[in-house]
Amino acid sequence: MKDLKQRTIRGGVARLFAQAANFLLRLGSLMILARLLGPKEFGLVGMVTAFTGVLDLLRDFGLSSAAVQRTTVTQEQISTLFWINMLVGTALGISFMVMAPALAAFYHEPRLVWVTIVLAVGFVFNSAGIQHSALLQRQMRFTTLAVINTVALFIASIAAIAGAKAGYGYWALVAMTVTSPLISTVGFWLATAWVPGMPRRRIGMRSMMSFGGTITLNSLVAYVAYNAEKVLIGRFWGADAIGLYGRAYQLVNIPTANLNSAVGEVAFSALSRVQDDPKRFNNYFLKGYSLVLAMTLPLTIACVVFANDVVLVLLGPKWMDAVVIFRLLAPTIMIFAVINPLGWLLYSLGLVRRSLNIALVFAPTILAGYIMGLRYGPKGVAFSYSAVMTLWVIPFIAWCVKGTAVSFRDVLLAVIRPLGFGILAGGLAFAVRVACGHLLAPLPILILETSVLLIAFFGLLLFVGGQKTFYFDLIRGMRKPSLAESADLSSA
Repeated sequence: MKDLKQRTIRGGVARLFAQAANFLLRLGSLMILARLLGPKEFGLVGMVTAFTGVLDLLRDFGLSSAAVQRTTVTQEQISTLFWINMLVGTALGISFMVMAPALAAFYHEPRLVWVTIVLAVGFVFNSAGIQHSALLQRQMRFTTLAVINTVALFIASIAAIAGAKAGYGYWALVAMTVTSPLISTVGFWLATAWVPGMPRRRIGMRSMMSFGGTITLNSLVAYVAYNAEKVLIGRFWGADAIGLYGRAYQLVNIPTANLNSAVGEVAFSALSRVQDDPKRFNNYFLKGYSLVLAMTLPLTIACVVFANDVVLVLLGPKWMDAVVIFRLLAPTIMIFAVINPLGWLLYSLGLVRRSLNIALVFAPTILAGYIMGLRYGPKGVAFSYSAVMTLWVIPFIAWCVKGTAVSFRDVLLAVIRPLGFGILAGGLAFAVRVACGHLLAPLPILILETSVLLIAFFGLLLFVGGQKTFYFDLIRGMRKPSLAESADLSSA
């Protein structure tokens, strides 16, 4: 693909704009729903989604990543992958419905039976769109993907807000969870205009299944590691506690998840295409990595320094008990910005077994941290989470980059400079907060202090850090013409 650079830039920018829209939609819907519903309603749904997330990883079986990572893939292979996904998704949906009474008994909450049954339907919706989404990624049609995901989130958010205003309580959140994958899948089918054929045997599926299975096991271990605390808090501290922790975690997770999704989807596709060219691979990776850090570090600092204002403005006065939890979790925004992109590196190079080994070492470490902090409630768990993640960063980086085109020194140099600029900008913004905080209402002061932080950070990054060329290159890449996004499936 001769115009890979331009298509990567254009796709990345399109995804960033879409994720910015998604970020605003998620934030806006959260602000409204947090005022219409209470911690208990969020907690009830959170108890179930902690489990659905585990099974949701299995319905993909890593086959979408396998389809994107391969240099070439045939129609027969894609069709077979589709039917495997559908079989797995349907089986998981039925299994989760059967598990509903046991899940309700585990939490001592009878209302979870029907919540679990309805959410189980989402497995089928998701499974039907996995390979269609993978095709769009292979064709690097990221603008199309961005539009579909944004529209799906918008419709789901409207459904949830309408349900909450009508008095349906936690069922409004259930509706939002199920509606989004349904709309996305319909959009993927319409955009690809591809109808899967019948599954075939002996078409080179073994290596793809092995790749996908390893990714799935890795994702499963990582998911348990990152979400077990929600199950523990819900089980031992109740719906109100998990409601508070869950909203604080969501506020922290939204920017990280959106940025990693926006850049990671494009980076994985592009890096997979240049995996045999170490110089280009290093260049592409570090540029994407720098972009994620630049977009994430200011958010981390804002969440730590302005936690009270953020929670008050976004969630409302009845959620102020979540402030301490939110502040304790905030450092993980930066940590995930540092470590998540290393997943692109490992997967695009096919180093999925190394990724699995890393997850198997990390999981018991973070679980031990949760258990130590659990006796102190959500605050103790939040502190343990951030502490373990901070201690894990350096060994994680070293293990990931060993023997690759990206060195440990490359990563450290990419992190140190923006981190220093972020600290300086945060200090300036905090000084503004101290000087003007008593003069303004929460929303105006949050806008002022955040604006100062962002202007100072990006000013330092561009003019002191020498990043002007990089960002101007992104703009020029957007303006250059590229090939039509559409492509025959056979050339995907």
